[in-house]
Amino acid sequence: MAEHTSSSITIEAAPADVMGVIADFARYPDWTGEVKEAEVLATDGQGRAEQVRLVMDAGAIKDDQVLAYTWGSEHEVSWTLVKSQMLRSLDGSYLLKPAGTGATEVTYQLTVDVKIPMLGMIKRKAEKVIIDRALAGLKKRVESSR
Repeated sequence: MAEHTSSSITIEAAPADVMGVIADFARYPDWTGEVKEAEVLATDGQGRAEQVRLVMDAGAIKDDQVLAYTWGSEHEVSWTLVKSQMLRSLDGSYLLKPAGTGATEVTYQLTVDVKIPMLGMIKRKAEKVIIDRALAGLKKRVESSR
C-alpha cells in the first residue's frame, strides 16, 4: 500500500462553510495558487462535481488532469485520478470535523505517484508542501469570506 501524507488545520468557520469552498471548483484558481483552470465535467444527482479537469502549474511541474470525486458525507470528500500527463496516481481527501464553537478541523490526506522516478522522501516532501499550501489557502479563503 502506498504511503500517504496528511496534515490538519483549524478554520474558524462551520463545516458547511468550509465544504462550500471546497466544492466550489470554479473558484479554485482564486485561492489554491497551483490551479490555473478548473472545469466541472460531470455532476451527480445533487449537483456536486463527480469529475473535474484541473490545469496545474506548480513551477517545474505543469499538468492537465481529470479527477473523480466521491462525496462520502456532508463532512468528507475524496478524489482519485482519472487521467494525467505527469501522474500515475493521485488519491486525496478532505475530512471535516467540528472543533468547538463555529470552528472546523480540516484534515487533508494525499497520495501521489508520479510517472518520472522520484525518491520516496522527496515525493513525500512535495506532498507535504502541496497539502500545507492547500490548507493555508483554504483557511484564508473561508475566513476572509465570513
